[in-house]
Amino acid sequence: MTLHDYKVIAYRQQDGSWIAEAPSFPSCYAVMDTKDEAIKELEVVFEMLAGVYLESGRALPSDTTQLVDA
Repeated sequence: MTLHDYKVIAYRQQDGSWIAEAPSFPSCYAVMDTKDEAIKELEVVFEMLAGVYLESGRALPSDTTQLVDA
């Protein structure tokens, strides 16, 4: 699995920084100055977390995120 197998959400905080996260993957988020930087950093975080899961013999979490228009 790669980050592309997960839905990614990016949003701006009040201070102007951006958060990118994969909500279905616990602790998989990044905070950076721009949206592009946050998404790029999220890829690094995902690879790190995926490595920890695989090294410990755990399966990566399934993507359960659903996008809805509220």
